[in-house]
Amino acid sequence: MLERIYIIGEPILRKPAQAVEKVAQVEREIFEQMLKLMRRAEGIGLAANQAGIDKQMCVICVEDKVLKLANPRIIKKKGQEAIEEGCLSLPGITVKVKRAREVTCQALDENNQQIEFEAGGLLSRAVQHEIDHLMGKLIIDYASVWQKSALKEKIKQLKSKNA
Repeated sequence: MLERIYIIGEPILRKPAQAVEKVAQVEREIFEQMLKLMRRAEGIGLAANQAGIDKQMCVICVEDKVLKLANPRIIKKKGQEAIEEGCLSLPGITVKVKRAREVTCQALDENNQQIEFEAGGLLSRAVQHEIDHLMGKLIIDYASVWQKSALKEKIKQLKSKNA
């Protein structure tokens, strides 16, 4: 059972996650636990490393679409827009992040099948956000120098709560 969401300051959030060899029963169970943890936290996406698991896996729930992805990769990007984003690993912090408006993504699904799909709007943003996590990148990395400076104290408090 996955207990909690890891908060900024924990090393696993900054380390690129390990590729998944094969999506088998163990990974399917992790996907289900991640979905439960994400829903409890009222999020729309969760990367495995946010739950303390060093695997390239994420779950995304936008509208009625539930995605369980292993080794997700963006193969095509279209357009651009900057929107405020929050993150379960940075509670209470939002950052304006410039991302592609539409993406084409490849991944393994929960049945170990290679899939390719297109995403736009909030789903596109969520996919890019979770892939960032799997690469060790957080929304704070998109913040301007002055914004990072303004958020420094808040981030320090989050890190110290977790220490």
